[in-house]
Amino acid sequence: MKLEEIVTKSAKYSDEKQIPSPDKLTRQQLAEIEEKEKTPLQKLLDDIIVILPILCGIISVLEYCLLPNNSANNNPLTYLVLLIILIIWYFVRMIIAFAKRTHGDKQNYQKLRYKAPLNSALFLFLAIYDYLTLKTGILMHPFVPCINAIINIAWIDREQLIISALHTLRLLFIGYFIGVILGLITGIACGYNERVRYWVNPLIKFLGPIPTSTWIPIIMVVIGGHLFEGAIFIIALGVWFAVTVASMTGISNVDRSFFEAAKTLGASERQLVFKVAIPHAMPSILQGMTQGMSTACTAIMIAEMMGVKAGLGWYITWAKSWASYDKMFASLFVICMIFTVVTKILNFIKKRVLRWQIGVVK
Repeated sequence: MKLEEIVTKSAKYSDEKQIPSPDKLTRQQLAEIEEKEKTPLQKLLDDIIVILPILCGIISVLEYCLLPNNSANNNPLTYLVLLIILIIWYFVRMIIAFAKRTHGDKQNYQKLRYKAPLNSALFLFLAIYDYLTLKTGILMHPFVPCINAIINIAWIDREQLIISALHTLRLLFIGYFIGVILGLITGIACGYNERVRYWVNPLIKFLGPIPTSTWIPIIMVVIGGHLFEGAIFIIALGVWFAVTVASMTGISNVDRSFFEAAKTLGASERQLVFKVAIPHAMPSILQGMTQGMSTACTAIMIAEMMGVKAGLGWYITWAKSWASYDKMFASLFVICMIFTVVTKILNFIKKRVLRWQIGVVK
């Protein structure tokens, strides 16, 4: 159903069912109105989709337990226990969502319904990957290890992985925050002051098209043995560019009438920047910070693989030199988990800061 039709129906039923007027509807209220328009067959289909991850999880368990192995599989219960934990975790969430829905709270159910296809695909991916590695050997062992081998080696070498992850996080956040601070200063100055933009904009255009990885050989030659500082510079440079461009664009696009109104009310230059320009440019600034984190994650892996003597990138290179491919894959999974958590934290901060954008749909 289109948004215009939903708003029209909400206006029709607002007096009878105490639904707010269309110009004050939240996303949650719109979802509830749309839910009332679903047929019984559509609601049944939603329930089936919500239950589908359980069925896909059972398929993954049966595939792992019933099909014969093509290669050795030490400590086979590790992966099986992980699958069972994931299934139980989803089952508990599903029961809670169904229970709350019977009492009128459909928010948990709607979230579960939204993520159910993705969870189903995850269980099926695990089953297919295990079939291609452990069961058939289509993806040749040991170059592509099975999931059970990856989990086992990650637990055995957990101390080294934790130390490497802490090194990576330290390098990541130092370079990221330096780049963000410098990028905010440069971007806000360029966006607010045309004279500053006149001098800095050519530098941005010159450095922008150069990939971050291109700087690594140059930095390694210039700084000599200071590999840690060189890696920080590479990360900060990529973040600086992303945040600078986003901040400058956001400040430049602020409606000039806001500045004029603030000046009329007696605002100083400092208040124009911190009370008018920055708050209105915050969506662009946060978008630049998110993009900067993506750039930092790419830069840190390249820097660690090419010279830094610690971190997950270094761990991958070290494991490759010893042909320990299971350790390489374990490190890749740790990297994915870390960067996923960091990205979610940034998105959470973005939603909290910009909650005024999603409060009401007009």
